[in-house]
Amino acid sequence: MHPDIPLTEKYERTGWPSLARPDLKPPPGWNLSLLAGVNRIRNHRLSPDGARIAFIWDKNDLSDIYLMPSAGGWPARICTERGLTAYWDDETPQWSPNGAWLAFTLHGHVHVTPAQGGLPRKISDFGEAAGSPVWLPDGRGLIVSVERHDADQLLLSDRDGAWPRPLTDDPTGDHWDAQPSPTGRFLAYDFRPFDDLNRRDVRLIDLESGQERTLVGQAGERNIAPRWSPDGRLLAFTSERSGFNEIWLVQPDGEGLRQLTRVGHDCADLAWSPDGTRLACTVNRAGAFELALVSVNSGQVETLRSEQGYHARPQWSPDGAFITFEYENPTQPPDLYRLETATGSVTQLTFSHLPALAANGLVMPEQVSYRSYDGLEIPAFLFRPARPNRAAVLYPHGGPSSQYVYEWDIFPQYLVAKGYTLLAPNYRGSTGYGLAFEHANYGDWGGGDSQDCLHGARLLAGLPEIDPGRIAIFGGSYGGYMTACCLSHDPDYLFACGVSKYGDANLISSWAQCNRHLRLYSQVFLGHPALHRGVYRAGSPIFEVENVQKPVLILHGLEDDVVPPEASEEWVEALRRAGKTFEYKTYAGEPHGFLMRRTQLDAYARIERFLDWHLLP
Repeated sequence: MHPDIPLTEKYERTGWPSLARPDLKPPPGWNLSLLAGVNRIRNHRLSPDGARIAFIWDKNDLSDIYLMPSAGGWPARICTERGLTAYWDDETPQWSPNGAWLAFTLHGHVHVTPAQGGLPRKISDFGEAAGSPVWLPDGRGLIVSVERHDADQLLLSDRDGAWPRPLTDDPTGDHWDAQPSPTGRFLAYDFRPFDDLNRRDVRLIDLESGQERTLVGQAGERNIAPRWSPDGRLLAFTSERSGFNEIWLVQPDGEGLRQLTRVGHDCADLAWSPDGTRLACTVNRAGAFELALVSVNSGQVETLRSEQGYHARPQWSPDGAFITFEYENPTQPPDLYRLETATGSVTQLTFSHLPALAANGLVMPEQVSYRSYDGLEIPAFLFRPARPNRAAVLYPHGGPSSQYVYEWDIFPQYLVAKGYTLLAPNYRGSTGYGLAFEHANYGDWGGGDSQDCLHGARLLAGLPEIDPGRIAIFGGSYGGYMTACCLSHDPDYLFACGVSKYGDANLISSWAQCNRHLRLYSQVFLGHPALHRGVYRAGSPIFEVENVQKPVLILHGLEDDVVPPEASEEWVEALRRAGKTFEYKTYAGEPHGFLMRRTQLDAYARIERFLDWHLLP
């Protein structure tokens, strides 16, 4: 963020504000406090002996770490001051090999605490910040990630915070996801070179000699998430070489490279069985993340659970008797589960759903698709209310390298309960539909993808239960950027209003102000602005603000370093100069994504009033 642009929490508007509608009441059984009432359980790790689970619980405006028995039981709190962290951008607590210690990141540094109790102790005070701790098999060594030479590097310290030994000191790229071999001699990791941001290599370091080599890697191809077999003879990883993120195997000497799965879908969350014969993983089938087992010999895939939901982070017990995992869907919030491998029976271990929410009959979306301006088929999730109010909301996801899936997303459920029809399009650039679809917005942010959103509005307008004059667009992050683009690029004025949460409008200035990782993220798609300034300008709706004819609500957190708050400030200034109608609210202390309960409640109320005022007669 720019130090010379002081921003404070405020509310501004041009035009009359969206007042509460006294003629409209919340749907029966609903109020806004319910929407912020579910405390998310996530990022779990099974202990080495299989007896306990460490996990993160977002509650009381903290993202603290808890322990519970793997058979179920009351959780014990391990720390008490870990600040709220967005679930999509957080780490997972790490057990030491003997289960006596937990390592995790707290206040920007790696901390270690006894699993039986004790205060967390910072062990990374040798630098300004550190994260991503990984234990060596000896139970003393700890690998941590630091930023040096404007690149993420790997250091080796120990649980007492000994002066570190650099494992990587290469300024030409980022070094991520350290994975020690079972003997502790080798370290596999994921390398992203800065001269080819679409490339990811699997690399190996001999920790005794310091020698390093690339096991798998070629130009323009991502190979990620290396995972060692229990005997150390193989590494499993995912590669996009086939057009999807399938599972591949390679030996530590770089020989024996072979594709294991051929499912034609993205695989993730690889976890070796203790006997090394199978891999647990997730398979993304059009937004339904199934839990599956893969035979290491044959590559045959056995589906364990195929519900329309989102399975994540499978973990094996040391004897292979059970697997723990996380699961959520549009009607159930994230919780921890246990599956017995012999019988397939599943036990729910945590229970975060609110009875008042469960009683409201939440809606499962249906999958639809439609053709965009150039004939490309766009998949989407359609939420249909029981009693339509003839208004609709187009709901583009963030990213853009992301996807709307069968996940817990409570605010759309509230809108549907009010009678709004909601369409969540997976516009070009979304993940989960193959590499060609994912790359279809490269060099073209705000172009084809915004047309995909506009054609989604045309799909909504053609539904018999929808009044074409009562459609809004509402999104966060890249979805907020899609709001700005669509309101600026729509000669037919398909939308009656728009809502942008922490979205962008000027790709050039935002690139200059966001953090290093997000600058490189933009360059993956668009190249460097010094070489592709025309692409950045063409994708910046701030230069077409005169075309905005409909009211817009803009919300942004002032601690956002992903899309800097200056992005909304700049767009609001342009809207004001052009005499456009807007409401603008900023939130002190909020990063990218609204995390605090009071912010969520305020934002929900403002969005509800804005949509009701502009869409309902």
